[in-house]
Amino acid sequence: MITWPVAELIPHAGDMILIDQVESFDEEQILTRLTVRPDGLFNRADGSLPAWVGVEMMAQSIAAFAGCRARLSGKPAALGFLLGTRKFESNVEHFPLGAELVIHATRSLEDENGMGIFECHLTGPGIDVQARLNVYSPPHPARYLAEDNAQESPHD
Repeated sequence: MITWPVAELIPHAGDMILIDQVESFDEEQILTRLTVRPDGLFNRADGSLPAWVGVEMMAQSIAAFAGCRARLSGKPAALGFLLGTRKFESNVEHFPLGAELVIHATRSLEDENGMGIFECHLTGPGIDVQARLNVYSPPHPARYLAEDNAQESPHD
């Protein structure tokens, strides 16, 4: 089990952090874990989470993968973007309150420009969710954000 706090591995804070723990990771994959808790940002009235929140859980697992790699290199967690999801399949409509969920994300492709594709699998009691996530982590996040702001023009 990895003992680094998840908040140091992903660029999220507070209630927006959905995963609880990084169980393991290597150069190609990561295994994370969480328990569905009540009163989160995305919980339904009965405390369960809609299955579509699994996409964000998978994306945070990928962010934790990048954060673990950065930490090993002595760097801080970097900004990343979820570009899209393909082949999302879920055998459930929601994750019940108290369910223990495990997310396994495996890197399929990553290029030097920061584009990546990950095959993700989320499991729990009677739960089987799969998706392919396309992600982007700009090589120079500060420059990337500055360029984006510079392209915005004031309205007359």
